[in-house]
Amino acid sequence: MKNPSSPFDPIQTGRGLLLDVTVRLPHGLHSRPSARLAQLAREYDASVLLISANAEVDAKSTLELLSLALQPNDHVKILASGPQAREALLAIAALLSDPGE
Repeated sequence: MKNPSSPFDPIQTGRGLLLDVTVRLPHGLHSRPSARLAQLAREYDASVLLISANAEVDAKSTLELLSLALQPNDHVKILASGPQAREALLAIAALLSDPGE
């Protein structure tokens, strides 16, 4: 069910909630936003993965996030499971989609 206060509409899969997001960060997912994203992911009781065309990484690891080398307008999937999966997924999607970050 779509949350009216969120522009994101994740789908339920056998592995958890899944959402496709376009990276809107002006310089991509470099060190500062990677660290922010990892810290954000660690705040939730959820397992969160970022999945690109080439890799699947733990969103709680700054180094793993950096290995994705995501650039502006790249597409990435967020997969979250656990008690706070929805909250984690939406918060991370918002960070990746915010061109002001």
